[in-house]
Order: sequence, then structure tokens, then C-alpha cells
Amino acid sequence: MVTISRMKLTGLLTRSSAIRPGVTGTARVDRRPRDLLRRVGPGDVAVLDHTDLDRAAADALVRAGVAAVVNAAPSISGRYPNLGPEALLDGGVVLVDDVGTAALRRIKDGSTIRVHDGTVYAGDREIATGTAQTPESVAERVAEARSGMSAQLEAFSANTIEFLRRERGLVLDGVGVPPVGVELADRHVVVVAPGSGHAEELASLETYLAEHRPVLVGVEAAADTLRAAGHVPDIVVGDPTGIGAAALRAATTVVVPAHPDGYAPGVERAQDLGIEVVTFPASGNPEDLALLLADAHDAALVVSVGFQATLREFLDHGRSGSNPSTFLTRLRLGTKLIDGRAVAELYRSRVSLGAIALLVASAVAVVAVALVLTGAGGAALDRAVTTAESVGDWIGGVAGQITAAEDGPGSPTTGEAVR
Repeated sequence: MVTISRMKLTGLLTRSSAIRPGVTGTARVDRRPRDLLRRVGPGDVAVLDHTDLDRAAADALVRAGVAAVVNAAPSISGRYPNLGPEALLDGGVVLVDDVGTAALRRIKDGSTIRVHDGTVYAGDREIATGTAQTPESVAERVAEARSGMSAQLEAFSANTIEFLRRERGLVLDGVGVPPVGVELADRHVVVVAPGSGHAEELASLETYLAEHRPVLVGVEAAADTLRAAGHVPDIVVGDPTGIGAAALRAATTVVVPAHPDGYAPGVERAQDLGIEVVTFPASGNPEDLALLLADAHDAALVVSVGFQATLREFLDHGRSGSNPSTFLTRLRLGTKLIDGRAVAELYRSRVSLGAIALLVASAVAVVAVALVLTGAGGAALDRAVTTAESVGDWIGGVAGQITAAEDGPGSPTTGEAVR
């Protein structure tokens, strides 16, 4: 009996000693976050080489469920206050920075590694060492980086001029915008980009979507968000390799951004699925091309969902001023472009006709019950019902007048599709 107990105790001690501190997961190694995101999954350790990690890439890693990120480069260099490191830590992801490019060779893709206190282990062997980032260290670096924003704005201005020189035909006259199989002229268009909180922002627009039935444009992974929310994207814009087959097949038109030389990444995947695509040769990012697409086809109003709004997000999204298409695109659309959060706020402040009708119905029910209980007789009840019907007709008339006043002369009534 003593021998058996000792054997059990020895086994427990052996298993306990195998539990090591830190985060353990399967290593997924790739220098480019875009390629890495196609392969990572829950519990993986993403190993990349990406200076100044932006918010979009960080959010995608959090959504993928990675346990840790090991970056060969500094995730925040101090050139400008990028948002990626903060997003990773807020999402509960361990972040180790600046382990060096040699680590990309030492860490084998598909191997099991452990990350603890800024060190990467393969079994008991130390294979890379860097800086374990904390909310405090990231906040300190962000504060330092703010001092360099003026230099970034100057660089952004220079790049904006260069972009306008290169793409002036597209920005000024819509040259190169492809045709789409959806009528956009004089209609509302909602462009959904895969930015931070885009799914929640889309959900807040349900009343607006039901009332106006706008054309829905899904940019890259946001096309899948539209499908998950029960909507059918009319147009999908982006590299098909990062978009689900269901969203691609459901869309009327799939637009694939192409390089100036005509090469369109991801066309092969669409062809494998039997989906015809149109290409859009331009150097702007996919969400800006989607906005230009709506504008060139004479959309009456364009609502943006999941786009960056603040100056800090703007610079982060533009990768330190390297992509100025965002600024010029907004200038091009002008007052036609409205942020989805503003639309949601306006709709939240409206009192629905359904709520008014429910209030009237409740009042009528109370009066009817009171009449029955007090024995006031059928004649009084009939008069109450007649009065309630008159009130209902009056409310309907007032509601129609309000809707007509809001929409303006010749506008469609509430609930009709804006064509």
C-alpha cells in the first residue's frame, strides 16, 4: 500500500513539474501580418516582423483568438502613436517585442513554443528574448510618440501630393472605376469596413437599414460580418483570399483591387469558386476604393461603417502617412459621406410610431377594462372604441405629415426603398 501511494505521489509530482509558467501554443510564423492572419487560430502564438503594429492588424489577431504575439520588430517605435499594441493588450493577448529577425528562423512554424516574461522557449531551451509589453510600457511609449506627430503630418502632406499626382484621374474624374451590376444612382449606400467595432456599429443601424434598404458594400472581412448579421452584401470589395465563400457567392459583384500593373491578388481564389470578378487598378486601400466606387456611380448618400475617425486612428490607419488615399477620398465625397455612428445616434433619438401605437393601445385597454368592471354598459364601451379609432387615425395622419416634412417634396415615404 505504501509503495502504491509513493508511486501515485511520484506521478503527481512529475505532472506538476511539467506545468511551466507563461503561455504555450502553436507557433505561426510569417513576416507579413496579412499572410499570417490566414493561418492563425485560437491559442496560437503569432510570430511576425511588423514595426508599428496598426490597429486593424491587432484587432484581426484578437478576433482570431491568438494567445500571444511575438514581434521581431518594435510594435511601437515612437514615430507616431499607433494603436496596435494597446488593442492587443486590451484583448488579453501577451505581447513580446523586438526579439530580432533571427528569431523568425529559430522559431519553427507549427512547433509548440512557450512565452514567459519576454522570453520564448522551445521545451526548456531559450530561443528568443525581447521586451514583454505591459499597459504601462505601451502608454509611456504612446506619450513619447505624440511628440513626433508633427513630423508624421508633414510626411503625410508630401505623400498626399504624390498620390494626387499619380491618381488624379481617379480622384478628380473617376477614371478607372469599374462598372458594377447594381444600380447605385440616387440611392443610399452603406460601406462596411473591417475596422474596430464595425460589427456593433452595423447592429446599431438596423432601423435605418430596414427603413431605407440601402445598397450594402462589404470591404474584405466585413463582407462576412454582413452575412453573419443576416444581410446580403450587394458588392464585395477586397482580396477574395480573406473573404468567406458564402459572402463572395452571395454578392452581385465582386471587385478586386489591382496593382497599377494590372495584377489583382486573390483572383485565383474567386476563379476556383466559379465567381466572376471585376478588377479596380488603383493604389488606394480597399475601403477608400469602395467609397470612390459609390461616388462615381452617383450614390445619393454614403454611410461609412467601421472606418477610422480620430486623428490618431487616421494616422495609424494610414501607416504613418504612407497611404494618403483616405484623406483625399473624404474630400472627394464631401457632405455625401456620413459616419455610421452619427446615423445610429440620430435614429436612437427618434420615437418610433410603434411605441406611440402601443401607448394608445394600452390606454384604450385600461379604459375598456374600467368600463366593464364598473358596469357602464355596452354603449359607453362602443363610444370608447370609436374614440380610440379616431385617435388612431389622427396619429397616423400626423405621422404621415411628419414623415413627408422630413423627407421633403417628392421623397419616398417611410419604409420605401430609396432608389
